[in-house]
Amino acid sequence: MVTRRALLGKLGMVAGIGATATAMRILGIEGIAHAQDWAPPPPRSVEGSSVIVLGAGIAGLVAAYELEQAGFDVTVLEARDRVGGRAWALKNGSKIEMIGEETQTVSFSEGIYMNAGPARIPSFHTGFLGYADKFDVPMEVEVNSSRSAYVVAADGSRLRMRTAINDTRGHIAELLAKALRQGSLDQELSVADKEALLPFLQAYGDLTPEGSFAGTERSGFGKAPGAGLNFMELSQPLPLEQLLANQQLPMTLFEDNLYMQATMFEPVGGMDQVHMAIDRNLRKPSLRNAEVVELRNTADGVEVAYRDKASGETRKLAADYVVCTLPPPVLASIPSNMPSEVTSAIASIQYDHSNKVGFESPRFWEKEDQIYGGISFVGRPTALIWYPSANIFGDRGMLLGCYNSGELAAEFEQLSLAEQIAASRAAIEKTHPGRGGELVSPAVINWAKVPYNLGPWPDWGADERNNGQEGFIDAPAYALLQQPVGRIHFAGAHLSQTPGWQEGGIQSARGQVSAIVAHAMQQPGRLAA
Repeated sequence: MVTRRALLGKLGMVAGIGATATAMRILGIEGIAHAQDWAPPPPRSVEGSSVIVLGAGIAGLVAAYELEQAGFDVTVLEARDRVGGRAWALKNGSKIEMIGEETQTVSFSEGIYMNAGPARIPSFHTGFLGYADKFDVPMEVEVNSSRSAYVVAADGSRLRMRTAINDTRGHIAELLAKALRQGSLDQELSVADKEALLPFLQAYGDLTPEGSFAGTERSGFGKAPGAGLNFMELSQPLPLEQLLANQQLPMTLFEDNLYMQATMFEPVGGMDQVHMAIDRNLRKPSLRNAEVVELRNTADGVEVAYRDKASGETRKLAADYVVCTLPPPVLASIPSNMPSEVTSAIASIQYDHSNKVGFESPRFWEKEDQIYGGISFVGRPTALIWYPSANIFGDRGMLLGCYNSGELAAEFEQLSLAEQIAASRAAIEKTHPGRGGELVSPAVINWAKVPYNLGPWPDWGADERNNGQEGFIDAPAYALLQQPVGRIHFAGAHLSQTPGWQEGGIQSARGQVSAIVAHAMQQPGRLAA
């Protein structure tokens, strides 16, 4: 007989992760995700050692803070005039510099901002949330999924997310219930499992007592209830073939992804608020406008040369260790005396593409569509429309008209900035007719063109040496850079199993902090205090 887990696999393929999770609870085999634990070194456990940290993104800042707590003298070099790396809240006056493009100056109204990079934190990313709490950075809910948002087909037809989800569930539940009653799954289910699964399918699909799907209030009212004898009426269920014809229907499973929970979090005022708070709490805040131009292991430590962008002068620093969090495409162009196998590995790492286009706008999506946060999925070429969770019920907000990645993004970024803006405006107009003309102050970010990044995250799966972009990374270059080269340690989200998430940068940084502390405590004259 097929096991319960095999059955759940089939159910997941047909009905989605949500159905599977509910069935797991009924059958008593649900699991729980756990965050990675980390024990920081004892405070002041190492004295008399020094570290240079390259890059003031989340990995560099976490490494600097934790190394300072352990007793190291830490210097952070950051090529930009700000901290945060890809965590960057664009506000009025922000300058967006991209290779081959004219500099954009953001002109948002007061209080409006656009998270150019990461914009949401899952509940299980306890490292990031822990630093926000430690440094008193206020957090707010990021509404990552709204059932009032839309899935938009290529022909422009749109379905409310709640309608697409619940009508599809109803049809699938009806089909499975019929199969059970007809005995089609008798070879795969025990009598007890059938008795448990049939009531679940009836509840899951909101079926009639006879097991058919005749519509559900979950999909929205056909007629809303009113006063007196104005009764509620169910909406008529959409035919299954009409639902399947919408190319964006698979995106109704978006919030079932563990990383894309319906309710997530964001720092009030922008994602970089946590990074700025960590920097403020360093004994030596990051040295900005310091562009690394050379990196060398020496006989007893490391030496870093950097260019002061304000004066143009080149300066050198020496230390016992380096924590390098620079993205590999950036690091590959910096001269060093690292072995050729290391420099070749760094140069071989391919980075992905990702773009965002945002507008300031009146919050018509709230007043007219009852969309408060969440995402509408619109397909090519812009992928989605992302509605802001900050300042809900305000007069104006930042509406994201494009967020794409991968091959679609590589193609999209070949368009001129004006064409990217026009395509994003058109996607919003298609979804919200008559509103495209109200979008003002566009801002475009193409991460593959951004200096000191040259891409959003590594495409570790590009050559199919592992089982995907996240969670199963085992490429040779990835494994090689987990280890230090002399006194040079590498860290960053790109060296974690979740290269697109800040939590990965935190995990990677903490690992290298532990390695440096362990090594320093073994050195003559640099024992624990």
